[in-house]
Amino acid sequence: MSMRLVALVPLLLLLPATSRAASEYREALAKSLLYFEAQRSGRLPYDHRVSWRGHSGLTDGLEQGVDLVGGYYDAGDNVKFGLPMAFTVTMLSWSVVEYGGDIAAAGELKHALEAIKWGTDYFIKAHTHPNVLWAQVRIATHPVTTTSVSMEAHHERVVFLLDQVGDGDTDHSCWQRPEDMTTSRQAHKIDEEHPGSEVAGETAAAMAAASIAFKETNPHYSHVLLHHAQQLFEFGDKYRGRYDDSIGAARRYYPSGSGYGDELLWAALWLHRASGREEYLDYVLDNAYDLNGATWAISEFSWDIKYAGVQILASKVNPPLSFFFFFF
Repeated sequence: MSMRLVALVPLLLLLPATSRAASEYREALAKSLLYFEAQRSGRLPYDHRVSWRGHSGLTDGLEQGVDLVGGYYDAGDNVKFGLPMAFTVTMLSWSVVEYGGDIAAAGELKHALEAIKWGTDYFIKAHTHPNVLWAQVRIATHPVTTTSVSMEAHHERVVFLLDQVGDGDTDHSCWQRPEDMTTSRQAHKIDEEHPGSEVAGETAAAMAAASIAFKETNPHYSHVLLHHAQQLFEFGDKYRGRYDDSIGAARRYYPSGSGYGDELLWAALWLHRASGREEYLDYVLDNAYDLNGATWAISEFSWDIKYAGVQILASKVNPPLSFFFFFF
């Protein structure tokens, strides 16, 4: 997934609106959203607009006993990386939350909401239990096998622990369209014993932000998203750990350079904005320094480093939390 393109969508809405410029930027916005349709994995709807794309990845999760069909491929690959995908959906949702009227005026609100929902529908599938999130799907070098099965009687659920076979280069060595994939697909998850606070926190942020975007047009779906976001935040905070320690296959391509503190603060602020619950603000105030949210040395905002976004959201709270961050 191109993170530069994700950042482009909200920026396009801030540019001068002369007649010719408005037309050109409207076209740029439309093509930016069309890009995401070309990146779709799964069973495509009848009205998809990219004629050269077809159904793909229809057995994702089958070998693990879960339905992981859908979501977005990453960049030009056939891998689905959960962390950058979730950041993509957070940014698309933020664009709609802040500039929904402008996107509607450009005739692209329907497409923007569809782009968000394609991602959040997948996250709902991937969040199979309160403390389980399937965070990556890729080509495996040989069939996946189940190594152990445990039953937690109190929760009446089964947790599958899977071999992490293969390497991250396998996909790059396989030059084929997603529609033509015939190789085995490996799925990786985080859980209580294999934590991943970055991807849990970012997915919580994505679903909380999306719940705001859908609040008026689809209130039931908005509520479902908020419920998942709250569970994922609690999971990521209670069972803290780096996701790339649990999912080694992601380390080479999307390593967590900033750790998980930014994602937890980012998720808490989005949950406050979505739910209005003060406990999430209290969490940010109580953890801002321990999780490095009050740092001044910020030179990047990306799928990995969210501190700039944290401080922007904090500045929008009344009174602005940035006042507390910097002067107390």
